[in-house]
Amino acid sequence: MPAPQLILLAVCILAVAVLYSSVGHGGASGYLAVLALFSVAPVAFKPTALILNILVSAVATVHFTRAGHFSWRLFWPFAAASIPFSFVGGYLTVPASVYNPLLGIVLLASAVRLFSRKDTEQAESGPPSTTVALGIGAALGFLSGLIGVGGGIFLSPLLLLMNWGNAKEASAVAALFILINSISGLLGHVSSLQAIPSFVPVLAATALCGGITGSFFGSRRLQGTSIVRILSVVLTIAGVKLLLV
Repeated sequence: MPAPQLILLAVCILAVAVLYSSVGHGGASGYLAVLALFSVAPVAFKPTALILNILVSAVATVHFTRAGHFSWRLFWPFAAASIPFSFVGGYLTVPASVYNPLLGIVLLASAVRLFSRKDTEQAESGPPSTTVALGIGAALGFLSGLIGVGGGIFLSPLLLLMNWGNAKEASAVAALFILINSISGLLGHVSSLQAIPSFVPVLAATALCGGITGSFFGSRRLQGTSIVRILSVVLTIAGVKLLLV
């Protein structure tokens, strides 16, 4: 890839990382869109996006946890069920023409509902029952495996819309949820690592810088309501991407 094009690609990756990490997300859906825009070989999409996802979500996990927003009670049931089902989803193939439009509409609807929502310091209803969380975690893991993302794009708006956590709790839980699912997904597609472009280390460095910046401000500087509105923008980007694929 020519140097000017690589620089522009790196800048776009940086912007995606800053935006997504500010709400605890790794940015996989954004990276996939950028890679497609720059005509990177499709075979390299998934491994490249997952590597960047792991780096950014790891940094976001550290920042949001150190800031005191992580809830193990809220996190573990979703994660426990999602990991095995993400493997199952990764092995199956569903026509993109079937699930892309449906998921795109769901994400856009969530974005609309969240945009005007004002966050409170405490969740109104508290965490869901373990049984409910396990069931939802399994469904989200399966869905994440099918699409090739970490799953936080589905988990964090659900936590907020169901009042199971406030904005920063949702971001902290989503960050670690994305991290473990991205690692699981990458391990499940080890053979695809051979398709990683030689310039990925450059993208990894810029994504890491973006993740550090975005997650720092998201965990310590931004108000809950601002995080919710940024999340609605992220959902809109992801939803539009799914509808246009």
